[in-house]
Amino acid sequence: MLSQIGIFRTIRVLILAFFFINSSAFAAQQVNLPKRIQANYVVSKDGTPFAKVREQYVVTGNSYKVESTTKGLGIYALLGVRKLTSTGKVTRKGLVPIHFELHQGSNPNKALFSDFDWSNNTLRMLGKGEPKIVPLTAGTQDLASFAYQFMFLPKPFKNDITVTLTTGKKLNQYQYKVKPELEQLNVAGSQYKTLHLVPADLAKGQLETKELWLAAEQNFILARFLMIDEDGAKLEQTLTELHVD
Repeated sequence: MLSQIGIFRTIRVLILAFFFINSSAFAAQQVNLPKRIQANYVVSKDGTPFAKVREQYVVTGNSYKVESTTKGLGIYALLGVRKLTSTGKVTRKGLVPIHFELHQGSNPNKALFSDFDWSNNTLRMLGKGEPKIVPLTAGTQDLASFAYQFMFLPKPFKNDITVTLTTGKKLNQYQYKVKPELEQLNVAGSQYKTLHLVPADLAKGQLETKELWLAAEQNFILARFLMIDEDGAKLEQTLTELHVD
């Protein structure tokens, strides 16, 4: 029989081995994940293009920055440029936002800000000069960072995924079901094998929905987003160009 000291030594060796294996796996995963992504999208409403989106995701050391710029087409250009910026840290569990900003044109009243205080688990949102502080839960993302967090989730994905994110004005939580089969998506002359996420509470025959298609062979980058409101109006964002380094 092992002595008490021998048991403790064995447990310590197992713990160290477990930590080393997981640290090595994480390091390997980090090496394989892209440090720079540029993705361009077209946004359409009821099938008619009205805006283009240009996004850039950059990792420097243990920090990340996401910038997303939306410019309207035709008459929609009069609405001004919409810019989202997210900065934060890259950790074992993925992206940890620290600061988020949303600017719509040059109107300061439309600007939104979110500051993540992880040490005190609080989220401070600011819009039109009115601050709002709410509890902050682990894994919370913002409008700019959430799409890139899918790269870091354990694979294969679970059947259910919870997305918690701040818009700069509100803190929302979405429950998604992951469809078991990959779906072929043809956009802008390119084909992607995609993982389709649908709302967990989507009722049969329900029009209103928010769905995501993630490119499985391109680090699960967002390839398509579909939103249909309660009146049946369809807003769609589809990938047109992708560069990954």
